[in-house]
Amino acid sequence: MNYRKLGKTNLNISEISLGTWQVGGKWGSGFDDTTAEKIINTAIDKGINFIDTADVYESGLSEAAVGRVLRSRSEEVYIATKCGRQINPHVDEGYTPKALRKFVEASLKNTGLERLDLIQLHCPPTDTYYRPEIFGLFEDLKKEGKIANLGVSVEKVEEGIKAMQYDNVTTVQIIFNLFRQRPAELFFREAEKNDIGVIVRVPLASGLLTGKFDQNTSFDKEDHRNFNRNGEAFDKGETFSGVNYETGLEAVNELKQLFPDAENLAPIALQWILSHKTVSTIIPGASKEEHLLSNLSAVEKKTLSEDQIEKMNAIYDKHLKAQIHQKW
Repeated sequence: MNYRKLGKTNLNISEISLGTWQVGGKWGSGFDDTTAEKIINTAIDKGINFIDTADVYESGLSEAAVGRVLRSRSEEVYIATKCGRQINPHVDEGYTPKALRKFVEASLKNTGLERLDLIQLHCPPTDTYYRPEIFGLFEDLKKEGKIANLGVSVEKVEEGIKAMQYDNVTTVQIIFNLFRQRPAELFFREAEKNDIGVIVRVPLASGLLTGKFDQNTSFDKEDHRNFNRNGEAFDKGETFSGVNYETGLEAVNELKQLFPDAENLAPIALQWILSHKTVSTIIPGASKEEHLLSNLSAVEKKTLSEDQIEKMNAIYDKHLKAQIHQKW
């Protein structure tokens, strides 16, 4: 495993880490503690020392599983969780210091930890980024020893750039992959300037970039890849990175032609992300141990050549840039 600095937190974390949205089972199909703990333990065994979760993942079951495993291990593993998505309706007015404090304290109880290494606002409405009192709360929580660092998880580049203006924001979690390239421009430059750790989520475009989907692939009715393709439940960009499914398949088929010997495109897609040195870590999810091992194989494979990266970017330019680039 290779490690990178997580911005001004000064933590050195695994460049491929673990996201736990679906760690105990596939989206919409329930949660299994045994599976979750097996995946998390294997991740740590393989050198992962950064695990991302959230209080809303399986109504806290993900947080609890992460906490159980971390308390049973002797390795230094950093936990990042998120708060704010429990606010219903999810509007700016619902974001108050009192509400967010309760969420943080609930996460501490749920994980069984005395302090959270990183707490992240979980994709709040854009207006929330313009309220200093919200960010000030986390300075109080830091002084109380309940958190070590504050970050934000964002939908839009503009939100990430605004969040960086608060001195106590140390990380920004953002969607970035071969099919969602805009962050590599102004956002990355600003992140470097402000020493912000960049945590990449949805690195495989909800599985599209594995190359294992086709026109006949079906998804569970409770799976967001089935019900949120047009943003019916939450931001459209969270599902297939906002890419039209059929258009995405066309782009993937061209990617397969570029890498004809690859049975699984996931490690290649992750290598493309890692070629951007501004990225601190990638947090792909895993509903099975084999998914985790597939993701980790990216660090063992030969680095992509400049020519390969250029041809991958050309696929984005040809199929997706016009419909995706300026939306997020």
